[in-house]
Amino acid sequence: MHPRAEEFARRAADRGVDVEIHEFPEGTKTAADAAEAIGCDVAQIASSIAMVADELVVVVTSGAHRVSEARLAALRGVSPDDVRMADADEVKATLGWAIGGVPPFCHETRVPVYLDERLREFETVWAAAGTPEAVFPIDPDQIEALADATPAVVADA
Repeated sequence: MHPRAEEFARRAADRGVDVEIHEFPEGTKTAADAAEAIGCDVAQIASSIAMVADELVVVVTSGAHRVSEARLAALRGVSPDDVRMADADEVKATLGWAIGGVPPFCHETRVPVYLDERLREFETVWAAAGTPEAVFPIDPDQIEALADATPAVVADA
């Protein structure tokens, strides 16, 4: 197992969660890639997207949807013009993970996390496990609890 995936598994275990990590050498960088590798619907991919909206936040959304900057701005009480994707250096420095491998919890720094309500349509979703090649299955309610996430409609329809 990749050392970063092992690190994620250790951090999750420290929180009392035993994650079942699956690695795919062909990569799971995009939601479509992940869904194809896993054999699930793209909507079951829980993409952790790092955004800046007055501070760095993580939006965990269905791979079938895009984060709505306007909806995130409304949640954060900022102008939509002040919402942007976090860059790779910000993501690594704040969350401790590289883009494409950001899990929904176990971040270096505690940041606000928003869980897209649409993920609750599924009993199991698949999230990144520390690398762009590693994912793990999880119940969306468990993501909410472990990430102390705020459920919200954060994606475009």
